[in-house]
Amino acid sequence: MSKPHRPLSPHLQVYKPSLTMAMSIIHRITGVGLYLGMVVVTWWLVAAALGPDQLDVVNAVLGHWLGQLVLLGFTWALFHHMLGGIRHFVWDTGKGLEPEARIALTWFTLVGGLVLTGLTWLTLVWM
Repeated sequence: MSKPHRPLSPHLQVYKPSLTMAMSIIHRITGVGLYLGMVVVTWWLVAAALGPDQLDVVNAVLGHWLGQLVLLGFTWALFHHMLGGIRHFVWDTGKGLEPEARIALTWFTLVGGLVLTGLTWLTLVWM
């Protein structure tokens, strides 16, 4: 008995890479990053509840340049993922699906996440 001929799902060989495709992948990656980043937030909250000695340890780790880089990445992932969710919400309403609008929303997500991250960190530094 021979197998029935079934069409293969289109894959990367069929689709031309685009900005919206890349942003879709990045949206998924930032979701995983946010999940992992919440472990750090939970660590900080538990340390704060346990007392000043434990909180000092967490603050020392997060105050190191590598810890600051992790927090910067977490901040960017938070804003980028939020704006990506808003973009998908707009698309779910049936709006912004035209090619020009799709590209504009995608650039808004990319640039907006970077701008909001920069503004947040500048505000934290100046406080």
